[in-house]
Amino acid sequence: MSDSDPDADGDPSVFARVVAPFVDRSVAERLVISVAAIFLSILVGFALVLVSGRIAECSTAAWTMPITGLGFCYNPFEVYVVLFNGALGYPFAVGDPGLFNPGWTPFNLSFGLTLSETTLLIFTGLSVAVAFRAGLFNIGTQGQLVVGALSTALTVLALAPLLPAGPVAGLVLIVVGTAAGAVGGGVWGAIPGALKAYADANEVITTIMLNFVAANVAYVLVLEVFRAEGSSVVATRYVPEYAQFPSVLFPPSTDFTLIALLVGVAFIGALYYFVEHTSLGYDLRTSGVQAAAAEYGGVNAKLTTVRAMTLSGALGGVGGSVWVLMSEGRWMASVPDLGFDGITVSILAGNNPLGVLPAAFLFGILKGGALEIGFRTDVPTELVAVLRGLIILFVAMPEFFRMIGRYAGVGGAGGASDAGGSGSADPDESAGGDGGEADA
Repeated sequence: MSDSDPDADGDPSVFARVVAPFVDRSVAERLVISVAAIFLSILVGFALVLVSGRIAECSTAAWTMPITGLGFCYNPFEVYVVLFNGALGYPFAVGDPGLFNPGWTPFNLSFGLTLSETTLLIFTGLSVAVAFRAGLFNIGTQGQLVVGALSTALTVLALAPLLPAGPVAGLVLIVVGTAAGAVGGGVWGAIPGALKAYADANEVITTIMLNFVAANVAYVLVLEVFRAEGSSVVATRYVPEYAQFPSVLFPPSTDFTLIALLVGVAFIGALYYFVEHTSLGYDLRTSGVQAAAAEYGGVNAKLTTVRAMTLSGALGGVGGSVWVLMSEGRWMASVPDLGFDGITVSILAGNNPLGVLPAAFLFGILKGGALEIGFRTDVPTELVAVLRGLIILFVAMPEFFRMIGRYAGVGGAGGASDAGGSGSADPDESAGGDGGEADA
């Protein structure tokens, strides 16, 4: 057997040498991976824009490729300039002398819309990230957001007549409404958590199904009971204006307030401290890495599962609260897919709360820039959605190499040891309980 084992004589195979660099990744390497994924997606997106422009019909070419002379209906350079520059409100001068636009101010409509998307994605990204850190796949953040949003709208509408209108009442209603959203989302997240812990139900299936249950139950409740009188759409009444997040510096039409963004940043710091520096956070992380070893060390794995899903759902519910109190002012049936976008934000952030802010900002730029592309170019905005998908594809590729490395017995503590032991370890040791304790 030693003749066929490359690790036995210290001479790893060519395959092992190729896979080894991709197996163990530090935080810095994860950052490099994410940045590289963004640039690779931009390059592939460049090619897709060209191909789409070649297939489309146009009277004159928007861009001609040098040397070849081939004409394309879509100019990829214009697409990216409009995408990134437009999402910020055009701070850079294009086609004019000088680099910066002298008339630019950060408090413009386009940048406000971008930051509005960023703020909402912070909460849904955190929701998905905390579940992933516990080794759980919460695909139900969208449903938890819907329940949280409806809980917030109904709570504020019920309490508003009991309080005198004014700033104090507004502050109370915002706090209570946000708490109601957290409770609603948390309860909805606890359901798949309990099913996972005590009935061994697959949380991917239950959370996906609960998305449909939440959307349809909320729709029927509003349609039959809470619908605003005379409304042409399925929606509740507007919450009082003084009970909504006030616009600060940005135009009210942006549906954005710096207060909500600062609250989101505070949630990032609080969640990071909770996960990394508290005993409950340690239980959550160890359960996600190795549930059997964590339970052997005294962690109540089932209770931790319920707690993690409840916290994840509560964060999604807060995202729904912010959507109601900052963006819409009411609950309506056309809830955007913020929960599903939170999955992509969490993946790009490496499931690290500190990485959620830049990841959410990037996807906020992509969504805000897509609106500019629709207004200023003939390029289909669906190509921006393709760009988001490419980013996730390239970010996830190192995980594919990591998986191969584990099966090949390549890597250190973060690679092969998670699979049961290092490639050079004694088979009896890697198969026994000592290997589990070492992983713990």
